[in-house]
Amino acid sequence: MKFNTKVIHGGQENIDPAYNAVMPPIYQTTTFKQASHGAHQDFEYARSGNPTRAALEKACESIENGNYGISFSSGLAAIDAILKLLEPGDEVISTGDLYGGSYRLFDKIFKNFGIKFHFVEMKNVAAINDYINEKTKLVWIETPTNPMMNIIDIVAAAKITQNHNLLLAVDNTFATPYLQNPLDLGADIVMHSATKYLGGHSDVVQGCLVVNDKSLANKLYFIQNASGAVPGPQDCFLVLRGIKTLHVRMQRHCENGRAVAQFLKTHPKVDHVFWPGFTEHPNHLIAKSQMRDYGGMVSFTTKLGTIESAIQVIENLKVFTLAESLGGVESLAGHPATMTHASIPKEDREKAGIVDALIRLSVGIEDVDDLLEDLDQALLII
Repeated sequence: MKFNTKVIHGGQENIDPAYNAVMPPIYQTTTFKQASHGAHQDFEYARSGNPTRAALEKACESIENGNYGISFSSGLAAIDAILKLLEPGDEVISTGDLYGGSYRLFDKIFKNFGIKFHFVEMKNVAAINDYINEKTKLVWIETPTNPMMNIIDIVAAAKITQNHNLLLAVDNTFATPYLQNPLDLGADIVMHSATKYLGGHSDVVQGCLVVNDKSLANKLYFIQNASGAVPGPQDCFLVLRGIKTLHVRMQRHCENGRAVAQFLKTHPKVDHVFWPGFTEHPNHLIAKSQMRDYGGMVSFTTKLGTIESAIQVIENLKVFTLAESLGGVESLAGHPATMTHASIPKEDREKAGIVDALIRLSVGIEDVDDLLEDLDQALLII
């Protein structure tokens, strides 16, 4: 089954045996009647499982070419579950520039429970080898990274982790399964903030994991149930609905993202543009080999190089909305240093390239001419 068909039909066979509804019903219930003690139809209590959630998890399995999908109440809850696979004294190697919420969870929460984190610049994945020891258990990567759009070679990273019997987890939120399938490239776990492109309409918060290994899946299902960070059926319905249009939305996100990146590249008020589709972008050839296109996320710095100039631009945009998050149908603009990545110390932010003049765009699916005109008028103010 081709991807564009999978998003609509994948994993959705016999989703409603009662009435053959085309869309999975929203099972708004906390518990399920048992015919007799211990006799039930797969579901007992909604924290442990819900038919609407099960339909979503099967859809996630399908589009990521995986065997087991596990959904959570947020992307961070999904990451939290992965880290609960570890024990005090274990070590994690993480990419150096990553989503600020992931960094906060690593550095402010799990570090306090005896987990050690190494934040490593991974454009050359061989750098991972310098931090591997007998305590290393997990390698965590984003590609493209947030917000610098750095590309990490998943195949090469997987070879390293397999040689050392380590877990490799990939945050695939920016790329989505439309552009990239980390499990096919050797990863053990693929993670999504389904809040973003999978939901696609800025109306739901959710996360998901997809894996191939049954033993690993069972551990994550146990954590999902035991910790209870599960999504409600209405949220599952919204993400499942969003997945059904992922392919058409991503096609337009990619088209518009390309046009915006090329426009910014030649604008007199712009210094650097970060978009993996440029041939000069670091690891562009790797992006070309492991992605099908380059997505709708674009970051850039103003030529003035000041925080004031960046804020002036984003506050004067008319079509782009100044807001957190990404991946919705509407275009969003943000200032990573004070918004999404404010939890990272300034010195570490700047070392990763997240300077005060950096602006991150989530390019939506509006008419591209309106987006370009909006950027132009906002930039010409500074």
